[in-house]
Amino acid sequence: MGARRIRRDQRRFDMAESRTVNGHLKTRERERRQVRMIGLLKAGKFPYVPSIMSWVSREVGKPSTKITQADVTKLVKTLTAPPAK
Repeated sequence: MGARRIRRDQRRFDMAESRTVNGHLKTRERERRQVRMIGLLKAGKFPYVPSIMSWVSREVGKPSTKITQADVTKLVKTLTAPPAK
């Protein structure tokens, strides 16, 4: 077995481990960001700052120039509604 293969295997293992660890961290960060953004949406009024519009755009699936207040209201309502049983 050559040294290149050993390094490659070690690198593959390290990358898989960091994907797992970072994936859990990112999931929790997405949840925190969602709570923060919903609070900002409720507190502010349309049009919002670009960072909020970018997040809304990803959630709604529309370009930020096509988003209306009705889209934002519907998004907030669906994200704050209790989960269906």
